[in-house]
Amino acid sequence: RITAQLIDAGGGHIWAERYDRDFNDIFALQDEISQAIVKALQVKLLPEEKKAIEKRDTSNAEAYELFLLARQFERTGSERMKPLIVRLCKKIVALDPGFARGWALMSTAEAEISQRGIPGYSYENAKAAAEEAVALNPQLAEGHAALAEAVGRGPEMDFATGEVLIDTALKLDPSCYDAHLYAGYLRLGQKRYEDSARHFEIACDLDPDSYRPAGMVTQVYEAMGDTAKVLSSARRSLERCEKLLRVEPDHGGALGFFVTALADLGEADRARIWAKRAILFDPDNMRLHYNVACALAK
Repeated sequence: RITAQLIDAGGGHIWAERYDRDFNDIFALQDEISQAIVKALQVKLLPEEKKAIEKRDTSNAEAYELFLLARQFERTGSERMKPLIVRLCKKIVALDPGFARGWALMSTAEAEISQRGIPGYSYENAKAAAEEAVALNPQLAEGHAALAEAVGRGPEMDFATGEVLIDTALKLDPSCYDAHLYAGYLRLGQKRYEDSARHFEIACDLDPDSYRPAGMVTQVYEAMGDTAKVLSSARRSLERCEKLLRVEPDHGGALGFFVTALADLGEADRARIWAKRAILFDPDNMRLHYNVACALAK
């Protein structure tokens, strides 16, 4: 059951409808909702807009369902979910080899795993998957963003190529979460703090459950010396991490940002307690050790 609503920015209610369908009808339902919204808005679509609405990533319902699951793990899951994401994506592209977003998501997960030196994963595989995504759909922003991340996380750390790819991704889709997230990391590495903060903030808005941009932007505001924004963003990071830790108490990524947020908010005693808990819960996570050490050094 899906309930779709169209609300005016001023708060007025324009249109609403409820749809009860079998999941196998999900693609037809998407088309139906899109057309209903266009009709409710009383707008005339340009040919390229109409084409964009009608374009589908895949016609395989099982592949699409697995993609939604894998994408959710990518945005809110802990680091140990990364191999599962790769495994899901391999199933996705086996079901539909032309599903470009499945290839892009596989690349993003494998690039992150490779950076941590986990056996069985490589930058070469991550780059190959991203290149496949771009070849299948050159207009896919996620494909260019994934390729940017693959070359940026690789041993050569090719940020120049990554910057071109990210700019392309953002031109193709200014609302691409993956592009804004990696753009935030890229600009931070270049010490372009205002740009980095802007991209991380957009990523936070695009996905209210994602914890990484919320945690990272706090570090950017620290580099900028903006105390007020450090405190407000640390509170937001704390809330998002708390939500994840209620479900997954040993979530390494959330634990690292959680301890950092406590330190930023001046809650030193709680930060020390949670630091001990974090290392106890996820003792082999070297990235977590590093992040906790940085937090306690504040």
